[in-house]
Amino acid sequence: MSQMVPHTVTELESMRKYPPELFYRGDLGLLKRPKVSIVGTRTPSLYTQHITEEIARALAKRGVCIVSGAAMGVDALAHRAAGADNTIAVLGCGLDIRYPVINSDLIASIERKGLLLSPFNDGFRATNWSFVVRNELVVALGEILVVTEADLKSGSLRSVEYALKMGKKVYVLPHRLGESRGTHDLIVNGDAEVIWDIEVFAAQFGEAVEREVPKDDFFYFCQKMPTLDEALASFGERVYEAELEGVVAIRNGIVRLTC
Repeated sequence: MSQMVPHTVTELESMRKYPPELFYRGDLGLLKRPKVSIVGTRTPSLYTQHITEEIARALAKRGVCIVSGAAMGVDALAHRAAGADNTIAVLGCGLDIRYPVINSDLIASIERKGLLLSPFNDGFRATNWSFVVRNELVVALGEILVVTEADLKSGSLRSVEYALKMGKKVYVLPHRLGESRGTHDLIVNGDAEVIWDIEVFAAQFGEAVEREVPKDDFFYFCQKMPTLDEALASFGERVYEAELEGVVAIRNGIVRLTC
């Protein structure tokens, strides 16, 4: 059974109206992680499929939680590539309903290992307007919005409108002429930045972590490459313990993740 989120989610205060109710199933701890929203068409090209997965993986390696809407296409690709334990799915229906049916297994996996959110109580079935509400929630939760493919008049462009009103940066992919005309117009109008290099883009969230380490407050603190004095002030002897474990290195007075 779905439960009410027991506290205010600060990110959602950027919405036009904070949800009167917000239900969840899964790990609320993911709300404390750095988050990036990824959306796009339900029928992505092979190129978009590949790049969407690469972006989601690159971000997940840096401890970033991917937020999307569990829809077919780009949404599902981003969730799967990040891993269920690195993703938040916002649904446009009650959390007891697996919609779309084709993504039932994905949604169930996110419920077990990640986090499902919905502003709708159990039993509520999706409507056109509930997807609009879902999309605004997806955008509000992320620090930035990535739109990997969208045609003109696409629902993803409505998500871009939300992001711009919230003061969030929007990123898109470089596409061939005639493809993804919605994101092409965003570039022409100066409303989006282009991701030319996935690693350069993802590096704004820190260094990639290849081996498993606890994604706790210490991890995210060190992602920002603090000074040794700052790290000791916040975590004390934990800093030197992590150095002995090979999790961090201390060079020139700066603490860096090495794993």
